Amino acid sequence: MNKIEVKPNIIDKAVEVVSPRAGLKRRQARAHLAIVNSYTGASRKKRSLRKWRGTTGDADTDLEFDRDTLIERSRDLERNNPIAGGTISNVCLNVVGGGLRLDSRIDRDYLKEKIGMTDAEADRWEEQAEREFDLFASSKECDIERIQNFYEKQELALRQVLVNGDVAILTPRMERKGSPYKLKLQMVEADRICNKDNTPNGSYKEGGKRIFDGVVKDQYGAPVGYHITKGHPGSLHDHARSMEWDEIPAFGNKTGLPNVLHLFKQLRPGQTRGIPYLTPVMEPLKQLDRYTEAELMAAIVAGMYTVFITSEDGDSGMGNETDLSPGGSSSDKESETKLGYGAIIDLAENEKVESANPGRPNTAFDPFVSSILKQVAIGLELPYEIVMKCYQSSFSASKAAFLDAWRFFRARRSWLAANLCKPVYEIWMWEAIASGRLYAPGFFDDHLIRKAFLGSQWIGPAPGHLDPVKELVAAEKRVKSLRISTRRREALEYSGDDWNDLKTQIRKEEVFEKELESLGADE
Repeated sequence: MNKIEVKPNIIDKAVEVVSPRAGLKRRQARAHLAIVNSYTGASRKKRSLRKWRGTTGDADTDLEFDRDTLIERSRDLERNNPIAGGTISNVCLNVVGGGLRLDSRIDRDYLKEKIGMTDAEADRWEEQAEREFDLFASSKECDIERIQNFYEKQELALRQVLVNGDVAILTPRMERKGSPYKLKLQMVEADRICNKDNTPNGSYKEGGKRIFDGVVKDQYGAPVGYHITKGHPGSLHDHARSMEWDEIPAFGNKTGLPNVLHLFKQLRPGQTRGIPYLTPVMEPLKQLDRYTEAELMAAIVAGMYTVFITSEDGDSGMGNETDLSPGGSSSDKESETKLGYGAIIDLAENEKVESANPGRPNTAFDPFVSSILKQVAIGLELPYEIVMKCYQSSFSASKAAFLDAWRFFRARRSWLAANLCKPVYEIWMWEAIASGRLYAPGFFDDHLIRKAFLGSQWIGPAPGHLDPVKELVAAEKRVKSLRISTRRREALEYSGDDWNDLKTQIRKEEVFEKELESLGADE
């Protein structure tokens, strides 16, 4: 361990002569100060860092007073800023696309050991589970509002998390003639999750429960309930219901299944609510928006007839204007002097024209904007080329950006599948088995058997291809030569298709080709 050595200066020596104890304390204080300033980033003396102050509160404290403002600004950027709105739409497109589809993958080995399920029975069970779930998911009856099916709701849920920071999906039961399943999905915007009767954050309830921004948590920090207004607080037409709350338990008493799926990206331990995706880049995006608007206006002004009339005798009288724009006309009457495309000013006596050089277009505009956007792209966890959809680099650079972006998209897809798709699938399967539409012996009795039946993957849109021929050759080597991949995985990566479906279609096409060959031979 390195020792901190502080050499005595003249003042130290003088103090030690008068009072050795005071001199010792002085040297100890200087040693402590040296340790405190061992990291330059923590210096309080450097002019550049002197006024830099942060916060040291917990996750909820740091977020409490800023969250509403962050949401307001995030929504404004998503609506009105092309880069922010386009990036959010791009993330939703690549993560969800048309919706993540169920690929049932039960644990065959365990079910064979426990209940004697054969491979043929496992194949039939997976096909039936996928067919039944699609009956639920592809119908708008799964939506309590009857507007979206489950695949469309995935995109809306992800968009809400990106823009607002979080979203809640309730799972009520309601019997309707359009579907055999009672499970319904009700999406609740983040604004509606708030403390009942405006109770202060941090207030404690019975049993040591604490409430923060509408979420009731137990002594361990686990959610046990949610306070949700019956109407939106910002509604002009349903204000009365916005002052009424429903207290919804987080989990069912009998089944333990979630009544509320609260989706948000947790960034710190103890964090209760989420923050918008655009939070780290709000200021540069807004400033860049203002700068772009100013440059655009300057370019428009520069495109007008930019001349100025000066008079030698100081007369403020204006000349006549001839409008050369389509439909324009000439007039002898006195008119305003104004900037306009296709305008010619008739000068009065003793007047002359002086032109101004506006310096537009600004040649430094594109390099400057690109430099700022590269920093913004880092904050959005995406490559600059993907944010701007600008692919002008070499193949290798474009490929690197492409792969980097897909690591982000896959991570978000895995998060969405784990926090939305799989919980909804589990809640649905409880009802499907309890109602007899699926047969799964031991599902309600053994947790491992239940987990085995719930095995699933969620297939989303494929990434696309920069060089399909090279990628197909590489896939063939991975499957046949190196045996480090499977046809099933390659099919998912290449097109997002299920290999089992492809096999069935390939067999049909092979039979058809043989029939065509036999017909040709007969002729």
